[in-house]
Amino acid sequence: MNLVLFSEADFIGDRLIAIRDSRRLQHISQVHQVKVGETLKVGLLNGNMGSGLVVLYNETEIQLEVTLTQAPPKPLPVTLILALPRPKMLKRTLQTIATLGVKKIYLINSYRVEKSYWQTPLLEPGAIYEHLLLGLEQGCDTLLPEVHLIKRFKPFVEDDLSSIVGSTRALVAHPYTDLPCPAQIDYAITLAIGPEGGFIPYEIDLLKKSAGFTAVNLGERIMRVETVVPYLLGRLY
Repeated sequence: MNLVLFSEADFIGDRLIAIRDSRRLQHISQVHQVKVGETLKVGLLNGNMGSGLVVLYNETEIQLEVTLTQAPPKPLPVTLILALPRPKMLKRTLQTIATLGVKKIYLINSYRVEKSYWQTPLLEPGAIYEHLLLGLEQGCDTLLPEVHLIKRFKPFVEDDLSSIVGSTRALVAHPYTDLPCPAQIDYAITLAIGPEGGFIPYEIDLLKKSAGFTAVNLGERIMRVETVVPYLLGRLY
């Protein structure tokens, strides 16, 4: 937790907030080890960041007097279309995406996504929210990403994806093309990443024909989703 993130519900006065949940209390107590009179870096969810002066500190509550004068980091100009990863990778991937500044995420079905993945409790709104918060705290950001769950690939690509792409450049990571992925770009993109094993040829063709995607190659190595997401975003921006 590099940033103590709080919401409007934590306010108990004009500038006074109270931290009472066990996760944040434990982290502030054991990791930051603050005392009354010390300050922490804080951020209002979907708002500004700043400092929080500790004015009360006990086992059940920490009160901070906050001053919020700093805007959050600029979001990455990326809309991410991501084939639903296996559950054990999903939580880490969501945290990484939030940490790196992506604000629009579509978790989609594809041929190589196992049906059982859609039954995981990690897709419950509360679980998604929790892992996004952890990513924001790590990255010192306050802007909560939007996550959309798409269970039908073909209707989504044919009916909705072109409007989501809009005027951005649409790229799909694909090992079986000779066109290298661009690097250090300065424009907005819609980026599609397939499941382990990649999108099947039919899905690549549909992405190209229906939504104008260009397939790009990342090199000889085949990477897991949790690796390819930060690798791609770091290469592109």
